[in-house]
Amino acid sequence: MTVKNRGFRWVLLVSILALVGSIVPAGIVFSQDDVECGTGETASITWVSPRGTLEVMDDYPLWVATEMGYFEELGLDVQLEPGPLGGANVMSLLPEGQADVGYPSPGVLTSSIDADIPIILAFEMVAGQVFDFAVRADSDIQTIADLEGKTISLGSAGWQPIVDPILMEQGIPLDSVTYVEAGNQWGQAVDQGQADVALAWEGLRAQWDSIGLDFRYLIGTEFSNDPSNGYAIRAADLEDPDQVAVLTCFFRGVAMGLEFARVNPQAAAQITYNQFPALQEQMTPELALESMRQLAFLYNQTNAEGHGYGFSDVDNWQSYLDRVAELGQTQRQLSADEVVTNFFVEAANDFDHDAVAEDAMNFELSEEWANLELQGPIEPSVE
Repeated sequence: MTVKNRGFRWVLLVSILALVGSIVPAGIVFSQDDVECGTGETASITWVSPRGTLEVMDDYPLWVATEMGYFEELGLDVQLEPGPLGGANVMSLLPEGQADVGYPSPGVLTSSIDADIPIILAFEMVAGQVFDFAVRADSDIQTIADLEGKTISLGSAGWQPIVDPILMEQGIPLDSVTYVEAGNQWGQAVDQGQADVALAWEGLRAQWDSIGLDFRYLIGTEFSNDPSNGYAIRAADLEDPDQVAVLTCFFRGVAMGLEFARVNPQAAAQITYNQFPALQEQMTPELALESMRQLAFLYNQTNAEGHGYGFSDVDNWQSYLDRVAELGQTQRQLSADEVVTNFFVEAANDFDHDAVAEDAMNFELSEEWANLELQGPIEPSVE
């Protein structure tokens, strides 16, 4: 479903919005100052997952914003779709009008743009490295350098653009590794000895623990500085004031969901966990909370640093883009201003933080969730 404006008020200005540290792609001459969310009829927006499933803890800000009525009060009817498992094929749903917001990794984002799929990252969820590698507990693989010459299991061949830049960053010859496409059982492929290592990510670690996969993990933030996943939109939507208005309200709802979870992680986890009976069968509330916390720590990074939710580090992105161009993963050198934008960040974070905090603190937890403690910090400590 495409985004349709049905009552958002918008005033077109003649000057480019000046946002400190932001990238504003050429052609944008709009200000979000006059976007009034929730003042007209409901607008529809469809978000699509890259995983082929919604039954994970990863998307908790979306479920919180839905459950707490934030999207509704912002004038939105948000549909969350599992989408197909894959890479650029998922991103092609945006220009085809089958979805409005996707959630690509940097490799999928850049390979899609290089293939002339007209999208742009508009709200970064993870400014640091979210991807890890899983090995069997008895594996002789101890460091990232040990991946040279090994077999790497992926859920989809479309995930190779995720891994290649990481290996190149670490100086591992790409022709020394072999990829195995194992579908939804890519983790089990390593457990069964069909591959040496599996691509993993924060949040997934706790899920794999819950189903008995006995893995050790090489944690991405300990060896890589690359950016990670974020919410992508059609690039053309940046030049349409109606679309910008709807997306501004959507990203504000996401930011509200993130803030709610920062204040009361147990409440956000309970909301998300209760959406899926299958998830409840797969993991305990304790493991579900830890899965969410692993991702929340990264989701909250740029806000903890004072940039707000959704902010992209432009210099870090350009460094990544230079590397994927050198790698040959893109046929041309991409520039940061065609790949990411901070255009929505200031307006997305313009909500009543005290009211959201009050909602979070007043949320009624079940006894089981109220007794759970976090296994680590919910946000980075910034000096």
